[in-house]
Amino acid sequence: MGATVSTLAYLVSSVLFILALRGLSHPETSRQGNLFGMVGMGIAILATLLRPGMGGGGIAIVLAGLAIGGTIGTVVAGRIQMTALPQLVAAFHSLVGMAAVFVAAAAFYAPASFGIGTPGHIHAGSLVEMSLGLAIGAVTFSGSVIAFAKLDGRMSGAPILFPNQHKLNLALGILMLVLIIAFVATGNSLLFWLIALLAFVLGFLLIIPIGGADMPVVVSMLNSYSGWAAAGIGFTVGNILLVVTGALVGASGAILSYIMCKGMNRSIINVLLGGFGTTGGGEAGPGAGNGDRAPVKAGSPEDAAYIMKNSQKIIIVPGYGMAVAQAQQVLREMGDLLKKEGVEVSYAIHPVAGRMPGHMNVLLAEANVPYDEVKELEEINPEFAEADVAFVIGANDVTNPAAKTDKSSAIYGMPILDVERAKTVFFIKRGMASGYAGVDNELFFRPNTMMLFGDAKKVTQEIVQALQR
Repeated sequence: MGATVSTLAYLVSSVLFILALRGLSHPETSRQGNLFGMVGMGIAILATLLRPGMGGGGIAIVLAGLAIGGTIGTVVAGRIQMTALPQLVAAFHSLVGMAAVFVAAAAFYAPASFGIGTPGHIHAGSLVEMSLGLAIGAVTFSGSVIAFAKLDGRMSGAPILFPNQHKLNLALGILMLVLIIAFVATGNSLLFWLIALLAFVLGFLLIIPIGGADMPVVVSMLNSYSGWAAAGIGFTVGNILLVVTGALVGASGAILSYIMCKGMNRSIINVLLGGFGTTGGGEAGPGAGNGDRAPVKAGSPEDAAYIMKNSQKIIIVPGYGMAVAQAQQVLREMGDLLKKEGVEVSYAIHPVAGRMPGHMNVLLAEANVPYDEVKELEEINPEFAEADVAFVIGANDVTNPAAKTDKSSAIYGMPILDVERAKTVFFIKRGMASGYAGVDNELFFRPNTMMLFGDAKKVTQEIVQALQR
């Protein structure tokens, strides 16, 4: 009876997780999606605690783990800045990967507890599932650690390349397959740990050649890896909810990676093997880096306020610079003032703006920007030609016309926001340094562009003050 109730509870949780993913697909329903996910997880935990054979000791251990993990998670979530959310996600992915490694080890050394055989006589099918979960989990852990270090600035965001790198990765991949086959055939403990060690090394080698410009895709891809690792271990331990949840995370992460790659006009293989993207270096001073190009026009917040106040249509383009400056609240205040003057205001979101999928959407939602004013690339691009002003706040690579004109550019072919088609472009930036892809932005030198040099939040606050006069 208890097993049947647990199975039904797991089914309800699975449905709630599916509804959570559906809700998270749109900003308007994202809160509801989060609620579905939390309720589903609560039901899953309760069902696990009530499973036959848990016993008082097992329940106590699980509750202790929940208390420790919940406390750490609450403290971290309360302290984390929105700009650090991408590296936090990468760090959490690493924990999921390591959890898969630990569960695989537990199943290998105590198979009777999971009903998959006895030590030295584990079912062949379980060994296959175990080895795959182990390998994917270890790759996810070390890959996520490198992604965290790059995103958090603890190591260079530039691609780290060395001769015959891809050949080495291919050789290690083939060796991994050979080890898994040998492990399934023999169940040898040495092979188990060799698979884990090799997977840790492979995860490290797969991520270090990937540059900063591709990090949004990497975060999404590692999310997919963590899901498949969980699904593989779910098969091993015979937990249907872990299988379903892992498959949902794995599939949704893979789909999101595809969408992100499409937004960059790149293939998954290109991301894994290409390695373009740098940190963009430090911020050069105003006017630096223009070489033989036309001089850059620098303006003041008062100039921007006057022109925008007398405009009919303005499109705001947020980017990572807005996130760093935490300028979303004052940006929404600026938009509200302009709307009171009868100006039509909308926000343009590029699929890879920021350092993780949906980064800009989350920040604008936090500032209570109306959802109907936030538009994706395909929807907003035709409107730039009708706009009096394109107001770019901290976005760089996603607005660079070189993606359409310069075949030698690292970002050539990437769909961009067509901000250069607006009558006037205001570009808030600290200096003239290139973006995360390490490519100079041609937009800075266009005759209809006016640079507003300074901190994004401070400059926007000064524009707000000028609008209020």
